[in-house]
Amino acid sequence: MQHNKVLILDFGSQYTQLIARRVRELNIYCEIHPFNKIPSDSDSFKAVVLSGSPNSVRGEDVLHPDLSNIRGKKPMLAVCYGAQYLVHSNNGKVMPSDTREYGRARLAQVVPHAFTKGIPLDSQVWMSHSDTIKNLPEHATQLASTSDVANAAYVMDNDMTYGIQFHPEVYHSTDGKQLLQNFLVDIAGINPDWTSSAFV
Repeated sequence: MQHNKVLILDFGSQYTQLIARRVRELNIYCEIHPFNKIPSDSDSFKAVVLSGSPNSVRGEDVLHPDLSNIRGKKPMLAVCYGAQYLVHSNNGKVMPSDTREYGRARLAQVVPHAFTKGIPLDSQVWMSHSDTIKNLPEHATQLASTSDVANAAYVMDNDMTYGIQFHPEVYHSTDGKQLLQNFLVDIAGINPDWTSSAFV
């Protein structure tokens, strides 16, 4: 039985398959499931990743995942829409961004943390969102920012829950692989011993 596995919940992002590819490149097994069809054996996953989405958390078509068996029970990484959803649903504030934040940006601030280990200042990241996180929830700590995006990365205190506004899975995020490795190997404690040949 494969216990070192990652659950990716898909909110309809064009990049979801890329997240899976990056995870597998780290020699970690993962499965993609729709956000509203969380597998009944979610206990068997060691970590969860929430994908981005073309939807807005401020719109009428908000995609609500049931995270009751996941949040706080296992490490979770929320990307873009996922990060905004967690802020929005925990009394933080998500607002329309002044500029459509799309394309390359550079990290202007990186807080030392297990999650940001090896991520240099000025690291290039890829943004693709029209909303932005204005205020983090009360029990969240900012971990990185760019000149335009104050809350580019955060952690929910004592919760193993991380949110990022950028896309670590795309090629333009130069240290995205390092970030995913920090989360999956160092924080979630997954042993990167999976190979596609083992899967076959």
